[in-house]
Amino acid sequence: MSTTRRQFLSAAALLDSAAPLAGAAAQSAVSANDRIQLGAIGLGGRGTADVHVALDEVGGATLVAVSDLYAGRRTRAREVFGKDLFVTPDYRELLARKDIDAVIVATPDHWHAQASIDAMNAGKDVYCEKPMVHSIEEGHAVIAAQRSTGRIIQVGSQRVSSIIYRKAKELIRDGAIGKLNLIEAWWERPVDSDEMVFRNSIPPDASAATIDWDRFVANTTRRPFDAQRFFWWHNYRDYGTGIPGDLFVHLFSGVHFVLDAAGPARMMATGGTRYWNDGREIPDLMLGLADYAEGARHPAFNLGLRVNFEQGSEETSGFRFVGEKGILHIHGDGVRLARHNRPPEPGYNIETFAEAAQREFLREYRGKYPARPATPDSMRRTPVEEFLAPDDYSDHAAHMANFFAAVRSRKPVVEDAVFGLRAAGPALLANASHYERKICGWDPQAMERI
Repeated sequence: MSTTRRQFLSAAALLDSAAPLAGAAAQSAVSANDRIQLGAIGLGGRGTADVHVALDEVGGATLVAVSDLYAGRRTRAREVFGKDLFVTPDYRELLARKDIDAVIVATPDHWHAQASIDAMNAGKDVYCEKPMVHSIEEGHAVIAAQRSTGRIIQVGSQRVSSIIYRKAKELIRDGAIGKLNLIEAWWERPVDSDEMVFRNSIPPDASAATIDWDRFVANTTRRPFDAQRFFWWHNYRDYGTGIPGDLFVHLFSGVHFVLDAAGPARMMATGGTRYWNDGREIPDLMLGLADYAEGARHPAFNLGLRVNFEQGSEETSGFRFVGEKGILHIHGDGVRLARHNRPPEPGYNIETFAEAAQREFLREYRGKYPARPATPDSMRRTPVEEFLAPDDYSDHAAHMANFFAAVRSRKPVVEDAVFGLRAAGPALLANASHYERKICGWDPQAMERI
């Protein structure tokens, strides 16, 4: 269920108002020693990975505080990152600290927007996990907060910072595949994937005593405590955005970055629960189709999306950018470019013509395309090139490094709030199309459903 405007703007009684934090918005961009002081809001699997990348792979940062609604994660944070770490279930206490420059927002989806807005109003820069928002309406509020505060916000779809996608962008811009007409994008996961297809392990001490359930549901439907809903939040529409918000949004982000595209004109999707009959409210298989009108930097094209959580094989993901001169395939390690070498003549099929008509056709054809002897030099080539990233390359680290660079320089990032909504909006429309059984129109400039 999408958050209503009233729920979103009020954030319920437990989180009444973040207004007292707004006075912190004028604080300095980075600590005096140029070391970024970080806070983490949400320290589940993804939040923990983000923090480790920030501290261990990128460096130049210190984790100062952690907010998480589960007491076990707060305990674990001190075990991993230091016993003196400030921990709290209430992220407003974290945001009130003057010693924090930037925060990582890795909460369930239904808190991304509010936590990001509150952080910017508190003078913090934000690295927000994708999707940026749980509803389209929230996206415009995040954009307004970014513009009014002047803070940096970068959405965490790391392929936007990848050298692989930059290479694909360069090749397509240079005409490597000719005029684009179709993109196929997919992300398949086997049933025993490490991602557990949204079935996180539930700790034995999960209870109303260890989890701040009231705060968790403060901006959505009030329900009795349910540990499965808390730890399996991806599977429930009150808190997660399903396959589109988790994976379609990555695919949209990649397409939009490579092509400088603003978004599709319409979206349609379908799917179903084919394997994981575990009480989830979302499909485990989804297919999407998006129609893109001609843009300033790309022709009109169609985009096909596919995600399958019951695939009985290894995990795969990628893109096929199809043009009249070739196909560019983005895979996990790099870019593969296969170009079509067209024959020197178009060929013919004249068997059904009368004999006289065949002779006349061949006379005219050979006048235009003289016969050439077959030689080694006349053999056609189908050139294939591959561009591979270094074995130890991490786009996650590159994305975090870009965020840190922006925090220090105050220069804008590529994947800002507008980019974030232009990727999340069509993904959320895929959900709408599936549940409403209709084609959904989208205005990519206004970023509104039409």
